[in-house]
Amino acid sequence: MKEYIILLHGALGTKQQLEGLKHLLSEQFEVHTFNFDGHGGMAIEKSFSIDLFVDNTYSYIKTQKLEKAIVFGYSMGGYVALRLASKYQDLGLKILTLGTKFDWTPDFAQQEIRMLNPDKIEEKVPKFAHYLASLHTVDQWKEVVVQTANMMRQLGNAPKLGDHDLKNIASTVVIMVGGKDTMVTQEESKRICDVLPNAHFKVIDEFHHQIEKINKQELAQIILDVIKKMK
Repeated sequence: MKEYIILLHGALGTKQQLEGLKHLLSEQFEVHTFNFDGHGGMAIEKSFSIDLFVDNTYSYIKTQKLEKAIVFGYSMGGYVALRLASKYQDLGLKILTLGTKFDWTPDFAQQEIRMLNPDKIEEKVPKFAHYLASLHTVDQWKEVVVQTANMMRQLGNAPKLGDHDLKNIASTVVIMVGGKDTMVTQEESKRICDVLPNAHFKVIDEFHHQIEKINKQELAQIILDVIKKMK
C-alpha cells in the first residue's frame, strides 16, 4: 500500500499548478491535491485566511482518512501545513515546505499588497491577468486577488506561527528554500527550522520562488530523497 502525500498550493494558486508534480510522484505515492476555498473557480463564501485554509486541509484529511500523511506545502501551502500541525498534533503528519514566507510584518505585507491591485495587474501585466483568469475563471480572479491581499494584511498584523506555535509541532519537518528566491530569505527559513523541535533545513540553489519557474522533475526527485531520509 502506497504512502499518502498531500500537495498544498500557494497564494493565488490552485491544484492545477501541481498537476505535473502529482504525476511525477504518483508511482511512489497516492497523491492528493485540492483547492483551498475560493480558488480554482470555487465559490468565495468566506473571507480568505490561513485558518480557513487550515480547516479546509483538516476536513480533507478527515474525509479522505489521510492521517499520518506526508504534506508538501508550496509557499502559503507550507504555512498552512505548519499551522495545521500546530493545531492538530494527533494527525501525525510529516511536513515539507518550499518557499514559505515566515517573517510577516505590516511593512512586508504592505509591500506585497501594493502588487495585488487587480485593475493594475490587468492594465500593466495582462499576461499575468490572463493566467490568473485561467486558474480562477474570468469572473472570479479579481476577487481572489483582493481576498489574498486582505489575507496578507491580516498576516502582517497578526502572524499565525509564533515561536510558541512552532515549538508545539511534534511532526518531522523539512524547510526548503530556493537559492534564487527573492521573496523568502534563507535566514528566516533557517531561524524557523531552528525553533522547530524536529526539523531540517535545505537550500536548493537553482530554484526561484515562482512555482512556474521550478523544474518539476528535479523537485519530485528532491521530495523523494528527502522523504527517504525522514523515515
